[in-house]
Amino acid sequence: MKSCISPALAVLFLAGPALAASYQLSDSIVGRAFYDAFDFQAIDDPTHGRVNYVDRSTAQNRNLTYAAGDTFIMRADFTKTLDPDGPGRDSVRIRSKNVYTTHVAVFDVRHMPQGCGTWPAVWTTSEVGWPNGGEVDIVEGVNDLTPNSVTLHTGPGCTMPAWRRETGTSTQLDCNAAVNGNTGCGVKLNTEQSYGPRFNAAGGGWYAVERTPTFIKVWFWSRNDWSVPADVRNGNDNVNTDSWGIPSAFFPNDSCDIEQHFNEHNIIINLTFCGDWAGSVYPSSCPSTCVDQVNNNPADFENAYFDLASLRVYE
Repeated sequence: MKSCISPALAVLFLAGPALAASYQLSDSIVGRAFYDAFDFQAIDDPTHGRVNYVDRSTAQNRNLTYAAGDTFIMRADFTKTLDPDGPGRDSVRIRSKNVYTTHVAVFDVRHMPQGCGTWPAVWTTSEVGWPNGGEVDIVEGVNDLTPNSVTLHTGPGCTMPAWRRETGTSTQLDCNAAVNGNTGCGVKLNTEQSYGPRFNAAGGGWYAVERTPTFIKVWFWSRNDWSVPADVRNGNDNVNTDSWGIPSAFFPNDSCDIEQHFNEHNIIINLTFCGDWAGSVYPSSCPSTCVDQVNNNPADFENAYFDLASLRVYE
């Protein structure tokens, strides 16, 4: 019997398994494993924040990090009033020892830092030659202003189409860090639960990023969202992003060569205060001045902490 399948369809059927977006677990980071998987960066803040990043031993001795079971806490100091002429508020910045190109990373976050003056971020970048190696901001916001922003920063020559398949809302389309004060090409997510106090009140949720040579996608699911994929919720050894639905943010290679603009990346998680972004928009949403708030109101930062249940990377 002669086949009714066209040659073109036959090629698609044969290619199907190879095109499936299936990834296998390469790094499972839970609890104390964060200490082994990340370096503590006691550096000057590149965003000029009112912060003092501390090393690992200081973080542990001052209870700025804590790990047990499936919990890893990293936080800022919330006990000391600061000398205006002294260093900023003690906080933590960690960078993964491993680097990644094509991969999926799933962050199970129970709580993120909140409060006026805070600027928390979960992101990936190539720190050598920035911005030419690219930057992907997965979680980022300031001063409890919602929703979350997902943003790319690159050298010149990377732009995004105005219309693309995502649930969020695109903002600037040029990713070039030299344009408009390093705004980058961003996407505002479509739910207030994606950032800050509302994220925390819902019990947190999952952020996932998929990077390939042809696109970068980011998804967000709140803790009790009915649509959380089973492989994400259960932390499976394999994930298939084809089953995850429309991403919150989608950055295709239509007018941006992903392989050219994005090198191998470390994962960075940090909390700074004030600085280039949080400080500049502070008066629109918070009292006093940003630096005065950070210096003089330590108790306001009791909720300025990450509670990370896990980070799983698939390749």
